[in-house]
Amino acid sequence: MNPTDTAAVRAPRHRRAPGRRGGAPLLAGALTVVLIAGLTSACGGGSAPLDACGWMKEPMDAGAGHTVVLVDDSASVRGTTAGRDYAGGIGALLAAVVERKDTVSVGSFSGDSAQITWTAKDRSADWVTHNDNAINQKKRKQQAAECLSGFVTKAQGAAPHSSGSNVLAALTAGAAALDSVRGPHRLLVLTDGLSTAGCADLRAAAFRDKSEINAIARVCAARDETPDLKGVDLTLAGLGQPAADQPAPTAAQRTWLSSLWRTLCGAGKTASGTSCTVAPTAIGTVDHPRPHQQPPPDPVVRYANDRPETYQLPGAALFDTSSSTVRRQALPLLNDVAVSARTTPGSRVAVYGYVDPRGRPDNNQQLSQARADAVQKVLTGLGLARVTAYGRGLPKGCATPQRAAGSRMSAAERLQCDRRVDIEIIRK
Repeated sequence: MNPTDTAAVRAPRHRRAPGRRGGAPLLAGALTVVLIAGLTSACGGGSAPLDACGWMKEPMDAGAGHTVVLVDDSASVRGTTAGRDYAGGIGALLAAVVERKDTVSVGSFSGDSAQITWTAKDRSADWVTHNDNAINQKKRKQQAAECLSGFVTKAQGAAPHSSGSNVLAALTAGAAALDSVRGPHRLLVLTDGLSTAGCADLRAAAFRDKSEINAIARVCAARDETPDLKGVDLTLAGLGQPAADQPAPTAAQRTWLSSLWRTLCGAGKTASGTSCTVAPTAIGTVDHPRPHQQPPPDPVVRYANDRPETYQLPGAALFDTSSSTVRRQALPLLNDVAVSARTTPGSRVAVYGYVDPRGRPDNNQQLSQARADAVQKVLTGLGLARVTAYGRGLPKGCATPQRAAGSRMSAAERLQCDRRVDIEIIRK
């Protein structure tokens, strides 16, 4: 008999309760199963992945400020094949938001004057508060930048609620979203600036000079559509950069757009905390998945490329009475026109001569043609190759110059308007 057998004989026998047979091994096995299940869950086996941006939903101290990011999702930005990649192009701007530890809201807009589609609301980029570990802070900071980029990507892929784009309305909505928050107010608007709705509808714009910008600003003020951005630090990114398959602006037209939006957002005003910055950011393109919902058709801004640029020159400045010889004093004026035409790629020029009704009816057509030919000859000598001349005789109408409301043109003013030469620079 071995010692084990002896111990077995000497050990008192007790009746085991039903169900306790092998109790210790069963308990150990159960614990092992629970432990394995826990490890499996922690490793993501069969469970939902952790939300790397979930911590941003926790409310933090908003003293650092609040940034609202609005993304234009109109057709000119989306394009038909590849849209503008705002998320990939504004990394430095988003990094600044994270560095400040702002609370952030991200949404998209289209032509509706009030509708903002929010993809993220009141997310905190504060990677320091309640996080004393330097390694964890670095990880949180990187996560915040990646999450903001993801929110922007989601916003630019959203289906628009309406056709077109109303940038001024978006500025108003963005400022309203900042009304009740503490700390500095910051608004980042990602758009090509091509409004097709509201007072800043650019579909008929000439994209030429400051006077047109001032006229748009006056109309917007009269309609009370100019946003109140007092205390808001506004940054515009992507101006003049539509999708690659949309009509493209020239460098001069991009400059005009920047000037327009700086005027409309109140650049230069002295209101405390107010600023308007056009970010010099180059926005690339990327293939975006098309939204499940078919977007509404959008109007297109064509940068006036299919409309002529017209110079209306008074005949008294060009010719002596009953003469078709261009006066020497008129040469600088015609030289300016020639420079404008030469610097408009692919353009051609048409010259239209008109006379007033004081001359002999049988001579009106001949004199108007002679004057158009004379101007054509000067422009050709100034370096233009594609110039045609047309004598139109008496004009059928005279565009009324800007004047006080209700006043009429004098007889002398009408004669001067009739006796003129129109020079059109036709872009296509």
